Amino acid sequence: MADVKENEQGPLESEQMPSVLAIGPTVDEIRQRAYEMHLEHGCTHGRDHDDWLEAERDLIEKYQER
Repeated sequence: MADVKENEQGPLESEQMPSVLAIGPTVDEIRQRAYEMHLEHGCTHGRDHDDWLEAERDLIEKYQER
């Protein structure tokens, strides 16, 4: 176990790891958006791959706007 230097408030800020790096959508976010698109397209069979790619592109654009 790594030693963590502490001050009176807890671990020193410079040694804290960022909790999450928002560099792109998670698989769960893509999955949810693809499912929403599936419903929007009337639950059409055979569009799963297209819905996934469209959801991924849509979410990547949203992350780039941040």
